[in-house]
Amino acid sequence: MTIRAITFALSFIALLASPIAPSFAAGSDDAGWAVTKSPDLKVAVDLIRSEKYDEAQPYLQKALAKEPNDADTYNMLGYSQRKMGNKEVALGYYTKALEINPRHRRANEYLGELYLQLNQPDKAKERLAVLDKSCFFGCDEYTMLKKAIETYEQAQ
Repeated sequence: MTIRAITFALSFIALLASPIAPSFAAGSDDAGWAVTKSPDLKVAVDLIRSEKYDEAQPYLQKALAKEPNDADTYNMLGYSQRKMGNKEVALGYYTKALEINPRHRRANEYLGELYLQLNQPDKAKERLAVLDKSCFFGCDEYTMLKKAIETYEQAQ
């Protein structure tokens, strides 16, 4: 490695560690949920946070009609459907979110959690591996899915 490459790497690490480091979670708030300019998706996320999953569906569908390639909307559709017990429907939405954005952290985490509910821990571990590669310095989604997998394995 050249001196220039080492200097660049050290500068990059220092920037990431600084209090003015750029946010690599753009598009999500502190809880990792979609932050959007779409008023329909915003209303849907607020309803989902209040566990009003069924009430969120029309807003999610409106948001999807306006932006049919939005991974966040598909992720929220998957999340709310999973919480309502519609696992196969959720699987389709998560899959679509990941077709649009394969590194979508929440979709990978939630799909991994769904795979655990479907008793497919190997597939959950595949999602964990994707998160491990996507989260260069670690992330909440990786930590949450790893804990869910550990809990699942302890219960077996």
